[in-house]
Amino acid sequence: MPTVKVRNLKNKEVGDVELLDSVFGVELNESLVHAALVNYQANGRQGTSATKTRGNVSGSGRKLWKQKGTGRARIASLRSPLWKGGGNVHGPQPRDWSYQMPKKMRRGALRSALSERLREGNLIIIDEFSFAGPKTKDFLGAVETLKLSDGKRKKVKTLIVDSLDNANLVLSSRNVEKTKVTNSFGLNIYDILYHEKLLISKSAIEELNDLLDPKREGAKGEAPVKEAKPKKAAKADEPKAEEAPKAAKPKKEAVTEEVKAEEVAPKAVKPKKEAAADEVKAEKPAKKEAAPKTDAPAKEKTPKKPKAEKEATDNE
Repeated sequence: MPTVKVRNLKNKEVGDVELLDSVFGVELNESLVHAALVNYQANGRQGTSATKTRGNVSGSGRKLWKQKGTGRARIASLRSPLWKGGGNVHGPQPRDWSYQMPKKMRRGALRSALSERLREGNLIIIDEFSFAGPKTKDFLGAVETLKLSDGKRKKVKTLIVDSLDNANLVLSSRNVEKTKVTNSFGLNIYDILYHEKLLISKSAIEELNDLLDPKREGAKGEAPVKEAKPKKAAKADEPKAEEAPKAAKPKKEAVTEEVKAEEVAPKAVKPKKEAAADEVKAEKPAKKEAAPKTDAPAKEKTPKKPKAEKEATDNE
């Protein structure tokens, strides 16, 4: 773990601080830092630039001269891009340039940039930014004692990371050029790369360790999973104790099956009725066949008389 000396505003050593290797001891990843910087700048673009097309330019809509017979080139509108004062072709239009970058990549870029600033010796840890009042003169005096500026001729770009609740620090530094004050939650890749010197308070270092440490992020994600396992086991044990009421379900199912069987039983009677109907149908043709048998002897008892006999009886 790298150790850094802690200084006060009078540039005197007050103590030492051990920094995490996972945050301030990371190798430089130029491609990752570049990707994070491009993402930050793209998200900051307004995207309000616009040009007028031939439909937006003011001008007459009539045809200036007839299509043929003049000897000149044919033309449809005065607002054509070929004419002076006409519309623009393929010009910029309002759009949204922002896009999302994975959180792990953004934090990895911050760790890489902070580690590089520490290796360069441009990361200074201050015990506390305490000022008696909001005076720019006191702030400039502290900056000169920390050797961050060479009088009025040359000023170093300085980024101060501390709590924004420190009103004296914010008011004292807001009128100083090439100086910016932010907190650990507002730290971004652009500010780290733009400013040459980083002044970080001791309390802000602890916040950065909590925010950027990948091990602590993983531990936070794993904690709920470990707690969920005993809950699942308890849920698995509960059904075992409640097996008796669940075992009663087959009885209900048996009752329902009996009811269904009873419902099916009356349905089975239908074939009997159909059989009886078939028997009745079978009896009807039998009666019809029996009728001719009874008619036969009646015809024999009363035989038909011949025509000669009928005529004799009529004459009588």
